[in-house]
Amino acid sequence: MKDQIPISALAITLNEEKNIDGFIKSLWFADEIVIVDSFSKDETVARASSYPNVTVHQRKFDNFSSQKNFAISKAANDWVVFFDLDEEITKPLSEEITTTIQKSSASAFYVKRDFYFMGKRIKYSGLQNDWVVRVFNKENCRYNDNLVHEVLDVNGSTAKLKSRVPHYTYQGIDDYTAKMHRYSALQAKMLYDQGKRPTLMHFFFRPLYRFWHQYLIRLGILDGKEGFILAYINGFSVFKRYVNLWLLYRKIN
Repeated sequence: MKDQIPISALAITLNEEKNIDGFIKSLWFADEIVIVDSFSKDETVARASSYPNVTVHQRKFDNFSSQKNFAISKAANDWVVFFDLDEEITKPLSEEITTTIQKSSASAFYVKRDFYFMGKRIKYSGLQNDWVVRVFNKENCRYNDNLVHEVLDVNGSTAKLKSRVPHYTYQGIDDYTAKMHRYSALQAKMLYDQGKRPTLMHFFFRPLYRFWHQYLIRLGILDGKEGFILAYINGFSVFKRYVNLWLLYRKIN
């Protein structure tokens, strides 16, 4: 590793004891691993701290962007990888990362994700082109101010890696729904801060549009019952977003 560019691997965690060991082991190519934990109540911190090249910081969660930017600030190296714990860092992907950053002038690299839901590969439902930045030079990159669905702002050129990352998102409906509820609350806070107020259109038409757009226009129908479930949950999450926004105004008034 001494002849290669050093890499810092970053991650944010909350109650990830089932995934943390495998995740850390898949980062064999990283010179250091930085974990920012939101005060997990399980064994996530204890297990992560048992590895000699892992540093754990605990920080109260406020939003995804600030949590990730905090992790970036703790990285010792310029080049970082920032994967989620439900993403599988395969051997071909890790090898491509280490070789590509040696010779490329890009500041950040996109990786295409293969989305799995309830054990099934989802090939449509709007996820046909799910490209995310997972490798970048921290001197040229920072996450924007979105509370949810944060985007990495890149000052420089970008490129795409050839290897894909399997994304084993959620094993069941309850797990997926719980995340959608958390996202809906954060999205409602973003809209509230922007002065947006909910209307009947937001409660009725926006959820219906989200469902039919994902199920028909984005071909979720071709993903079978899993495609229907995903479209339904995402449609309901839009409804929940505006209910949460309405409740925020009720608390003030």
